[in-house]
Amino acid sequence: MDLVVTEMKRAQLVHVSGRVDSSTAPQLQEKLAVLIKGGARNLVINMKDVSFLSSGGLRALLSALQAAKKQGGDVRLSEVSEPVARVLELTSFDMHFKCFGNDTEAVGSF
Repeated sequence: MDLVVTEMKRAQLVHVSGRVDSSTAPQLQEKLAVLIKGGARNLVINMKDVSFLSSGGLRALLSALQAAKKQGGDVRLSEVSEPVARVLELTSFDMHFKCFGNDTEAVGSF
């Protein structure tokens, strides 16, 4: 799994790629927590290049969402890949996250 963070005016854009599984999910969770603790209230997580999302990855996303909301912010997803979309739908996590077709729409939604 690779992470690239880009600072935008309204949000931090986090591009995630590869597999988010039990061995990489803690890295994702830690990076998102560091961003939020560092003052990033709004996050957009681009999941276009995520090929697999485990329960650990779901936990990382939910943890970030809860932390952001405590700071008055939010976490939104963009360009969700088909495998990730299926996992979000099957687990009803799609009810918790606003999903957008591209980064511009997601960042602009804040």
